[in-house]
Amino acid sequence: MFYKTVGKYAATAIVATAFGAMPAVAETLSFAHFVPPQHTITSSTIEPLQAAIAKMSPDLEIQVYPGGELGAGPLEQYVRAVQGVADMVWGLQGYTSSQFPKTMLSELPGVKTDGQNGYDILWDAYESGQISGEFPATVPLALYLSEPNVFIMKDHDVRTPADVAGLKIRVSGSAAARVIEALGATAVQMPANEIYNSLQTGLIDGVVTGASAIGDFKLDEVANSYTTGVSLGQISFYVVMNKARYDGLSDKHRAAIDSIAGRALSKSAEDGWNARAEQVLDTIQSTGDNTVIELTADEAAAFSAITDPLADVIAAEIGAEDVLATMRGN
Repeated sequence: MFYKTVGKYAATAIVATAFGAMPAVAETLSFAHFVPPQHTITSSTIEPLQAAIAKMSPDLEIQVYPGGELGAGPLEQYVRAVQGVADMVWGLQGYTSSQFPKTMLSELPGVKTDGQNGYDILWDAYESGQISGEFPATVPLALYLSEPNVFIMKDHDVRTPADVAGLKIRVSGSAAARVIEALGATAVQMPANEIYNSLQTGLIDGVVTGASAIGDFKLDEVANSYTTGVSLGQISFYVVMNKARYDGLSDKHRAAIDSIAGRALSKSAEDGWNARAEQVLDTIQSTGDNTVIELTADEAAAFSAITDPLADVIAAEIGAEDVLATMRGN
């Protein structure tokens, strides 16, 4: 009987020890986006996020679903996070501009100065509570701006506002649309993955977006003229996580995400976009078969006189003068 009792307690101790030694329950989070894996989003944003989380919590993994694997429509990215189709998503506020009217002010010409970081503009407004209401049911992990927008044209050289008048120009959202319309062109809103065919077939005459998109979407294969140094603003992006999913994680797993979420991840993303843009511009200038126009100060001023006043006009229209002041650092 003694030996049976000892054996019983020994077995119980072994089982308890075994369970006590078990690691924390592993978690896998899904991250969805709609662009190819080689897009700038991977090296600038996803990989740093994965690395930071792995360092703090190896049992928390991010599984990436690129190219629309969890849903093909780029315009539905935010909704996918809200509905839990994906735990995390990357997207553009401009694709659903009506949801982000105050956030979209960050895209307008003259809002971000040379001495500012785009991500600081957005996080200052978010942390003040001025734009946080535009991100319901999610936890923003990154908010940032692209490099300056440029003209990407097919068979049209742009040196003056008159060169744009009457053309059909693709834009990503409402802010850029107002800019293009102020210059006398027709704004055509469409996702980035539709640009190539639209430019190739003549559905549009050109594009306003950051130079990084030239390389990421192979637009140099269908465009042949580029104009830089124009006051056209930039594009805003987000990485958000379903709030219920975030709240349901263990303290350890939330801490792993928090270790990089916010300005740190946003800086990595924005730096990546700027570096990619510089690389792409160097490439198209060196090929010799493109027209690359760098506006002089006087030429740029002709555009700025038209585009820079728009931020104040639009902020007044939507009653967001305080948001604009915060973004400008006032």
